[in-house]
Amino acid sequence: MSVHPLAGKEAPASALVNIDELLLQYERKTPDPEDPAQRVSFGTSGHRGTSLNGSFTESHILAITQAVCEYRKSKGIAGPLFLGADTHALSAPALCSALEVLAANGVEARYQTEGHPTPTPVISRSILRANAGKDLFGNDASLADGIIITPSHNPPADGGFKYNPPHGGPADTDVTAWIETRANELLAAKLNGVQRVSYEKALASSCIKGIDYIAPYVDELAKVLNMESIASAGLRLGADPLGGAALPYWEPIAEKYKLTITVTNPVLDPAFSFMPLDHDGKIRMDCSSPYAMAKLLHHASRYDLAFGNDPDADRHGIVTPKGLMNPNHYLSAAVWYLATERPDWPAAAGVGKTLVTSSMVDRVADSLSRQLYEVPVGFKWFVRPLLGGTAAFGGEESAGASFLQLDGSPWTTDKDGIIMCLLAAEMTAELGMDPAEAYDVLTKRFGDPVYERLDAPASKQQKAALSKLSADKVNAKTLAGSRITAVLTAAPGNNAPIGGLKVSTEDGWFAARPSGTEDIYKIYAESFLGKEHLVQLQDEARELVSSVLR
Repeated sequence: MSVHPLAGKEAPASALVNIDELLLQYERKTPDPEDPAQRVSFGTSGHRGTSLNGSFTESHILAITQAVCEYRKSKGIAGPLFLGADTHALSAPALCSALEVLAANGVEARYQTEGHPTPTPVISRSILRANAGKDLFGNDASLADGIIITPSHNPPADGGFKYNPPHGGPADTDVTAWIETRANELLAAKLNGVQRVSYEKALASSCIKGIDYIAPYVDELAKVLNMESIASAGLRLGADPLGGAALPYWEPIAEKYKLTITVTNPVLDPAFSFMPLDHDGKIRMDCSSPYAMAKLLHHASRYDLAFGNDPDADRHGIVTPKGLMNPNHYLSAAVWYLATERPDWPAAAGVGKTLVTSSMVDRVADSLSRQLYEVPVGFKWFVRPLLGGTAAFGGEESAGASFLQLDGSPWTTDKDGIIMCLLAAEMTAELGMDPAEAYDVLTKRFGDPVYERLDAPASKQQKAALSKLSADKVNAKTLAGSRITAVLTAAPGNNAPIGGLKVSTEDGWFAARPSGTEDIYKIYAESFLGKEHLVQLQDEARELVSSVLR
């Protein structure tokens, strides 16, 4: 993959989005319901788009929010709805639009006062707190749910909308399909059926209330982390919110727990003009990218440990004196540490990971006699395991994870980048070595894997065939010189279809999954025998996939 010549450098003016135009088109553009690109479409992280091409407009938010109101009514959900938004330019007007519809429908909505942004994990935590002791999968009029307006780490021109049901985590496809279908019906009807009041009336409504999300979340961090240990170690910590929703949380965390945390970039700018360009020359607030994290990396020597979050703070990036940790490396080290330092966790609770996450996690879990719970891509698959104690930890290779509280009860059922950053500090304080050093210890015991993701061209027909592939289509017996030990088209943790193929040997594996937006499929591969073996894995993966798609 070629790297843009300006990757890691501050964005030039030509790369910045015109915020005024973005907001103008949000109000003025009317999406064409006959154009698939302008319809409501819920992926693994909700509906995403931009007003510049008519895929994220006021009409979309009005229709989706009305659909959410009708969905929760159909399911007997009548408790408070916790509403949050990140710092993307389209998030603020979308929050206003959502409040107008929620008020008109009489939904008891709660939003952050004083205009502060709200991280995704804070909404998840708020839902679980409100629903404590209730059947989260039953019909209960007092159940709470939530909406988060965010496109995650995507570029500044993007907007996003996610719905989290009463279980607190990402909605499953049965829920999102219902909302998507109804929202598109409303778009086709030119919003006939959408109930709406003015923004002023919404704020004056008795069912709309501003609350403080920050203090309850900060106060409860000691339930999930050893904050005293972090404080007593006297670590110099650097935090870069990347202009996102974590910004108003770091100072209260430092004050309450007496931590030395320096917010390295306190700027909120919807254009994200302070961001270095990512690998492809785009502004992308990806805390797992060394290019996007270039500024923090430049000053990392000032701190014992530093970390960053994406705009909705559901992802983490960990910086040690060695540099930015590979997300797979940190997840492996975190699993090892947590499984040995959480004595009150349920003994039967396993370790959850997505099937494209490093097999180092498998080896660590096996050494600790913790069952591996391997699921398809998407954090929604960890909701029930985290709630029911099947898994004590859930993580994915894209730098998202959450884990149980110290007493073994659920913390969040969505990714929490803030606790993952603080966990790195706890590990450093307790172990006397940072997470990168801890990972080095693991490699000496379990091997030092090489991991990479590549893209390969595929037609729409080939992508469709790959997503529905049957394991018996694979006749190969060896892969890159080793005997094939598993051919998977369903995840072993829950038997859910993976929408692709994973082939494993004792020395490595590859997984192939079609892209949902481009005419490509993604090849994830990992080798425990080195770079040359990884290249061989990738080459044979392409050949194998091509042969079964012919």
